[in-house]
Parts: sequence; C-alpha cells; structure tokens
Amino acid sequence: MKDVQNLNDVRGIAIQKVGVTDVHLPFQIKTKAGALQSVLARIRLTVDLPQEYKGTHMSRFIEALFAWSQKPVSYREMEQLLGDVLQRLHAQRAGIDIHFKYFIEKTAPVTGLKSILDFDCSFAGNLVQGERLEFTLGVAVPFTSLCPCSKEISDCGAHNQRGVMRVKLRQRPGTFTWIEDLVTLLEEQASCPVYPLLKREDEKYVTERAYENPKFVEDVLRDMVLVLRGIRGVSWFEAECETFESIHNHNAYAYHSEDSQP
Repeated sequence: MKDVQNLNDVRGIAIQKVGVTDVHLPFQIKTKAGALQSVLARIRLTVDLPQEYKGTHMSRFIEALFAWSQKPVSYREMEQLLGDVLQRLHAQRAGIDIHFKYFIEKTAPVTGLKSILDFDCSFAGNLVQGERLEFTLGVAVPFTSLCPCSKEISDCGAHNQRGVMRVKLRQRPGTFTWIEDLVTLLEEQASCPVYPLLKREDEKYVTERAYENPKFVEDVLRDMVLVLRGIRGVSWFEAECETFESIHNHNAYAYHSEDSQP
C-alpha cells in the first residue's frame, strides 16, 4: 500500500512537535510507601518532524504508549519510553506530558480520622537523541488562606478562602522528590491545609489555625519559593498561587520562576 506520510514535502517547514494528544490510558505510579497506585492518565506524546516528510505515523505513538502503560511510570521508564518512540518514529526529539489525579491519605488534625484527597499532578519528559531525559514534576495543592488585612481591620473574624498552589520543578540527575513530600512542603506554607473529612473538633482547629496564620497570596508564594529553593538538586522551578476570593468576584494571583545555581 502507498505510504503517503513518507512522501516528500516541498514547503521547507520542519515541525517541532507532532503526535497525539488527549489520549486516556491507565498508568501505574509508584508511591513513596513502595506500593503502586493506578491512575487514569491524559497524555500528549510528540516527536519532531523534519521538513522533508509530509507526515508522521500516528499509530506508532499509540503502539508505544500501550506497550508501556502496564509499567510503573518513573524517570527511568519515561526515558526508556521516549527512547522507544525515537526509534519507532526515526526522530531526534520526543516529548510526553502525563496528567493524572493522585490520591494521598490525609488524617484529620484532631480526631485522627483518615480519608483521601486528590491532587492534580503531571509528569513531563523531553528527550533528545543521545542526551539524558529532562524530567518535570508538576503538582497542584489546594489550601486555605486567611486575609491579614481583613483580620487587622475587623473587630471580629476575617475572610478566608480556598486557594491552589501550582508547582513545576526539574531536578538534576540522581535527585528525586516524591509527590507526597512536595505536597507536605507546600501545605505547610498555607494558612491551613485542606482536609477532605472534618468533624466539629477538626473544623474548630482548622478555623483557628488559619486565623492565627494569616497570609496574602504574595506571602504564600514567597514561602513556596523559599522551600522550593531548599529542595536538593532542583535546577529549575515555577510556582504560582491563586486564591478564590470569598468577598470579590475575581481571584488573587501571584507567580515566580527561577533557575537554580549549579
């Protein structure tokens, strides 16, 4: 059969990324405790396409993903997956973005009741032929903030709201951060963490803890930056903080990114 994709293209435009997106597949993520957590992943997988080729081979992306979907996703497996894709597609550069819900057990602060909270996470990998994988971990962490200004000017009470911290970070080869550890570090920068299950005693605790620990969105972001700088082996990170304001019809937002020194 005629292979139209391999026909010559004369427009002289190389495509930096071509492939498949919005692919949904089950994957397994290794937890800090050593178990495997099954997640439903939304995936984008791409390669570069030289200017002389008319198209890529879409089926080969799915073949590669299906073959690797039964294996735990980690730095090594992602590097091997992208290496496989480079060979299948005869490409020089390959990239993958995996977005998934990750569940972590949470313990209520007073009653000790256990439940699970979901976190939006992502793994991103970029591999150039002959080089090491560039791996990026992403996580979004919900939190509670209480407004310092509101507390200062009010005779009683202060407005608080739920927010979300979003972080992406890259680490040098040989260093790694567990999702669980990153979530804990970020939650500690909030006025108070978010819990999926609270009894009255727990609700009293989180309300009072937030009141005693007021923070603007800028405060939360700056504290996030300080702890991210302290993670071993981080070469780059970006951090953003957004609070869903309870007394406004808009959100408050702050962002920072930086490269770490070698």
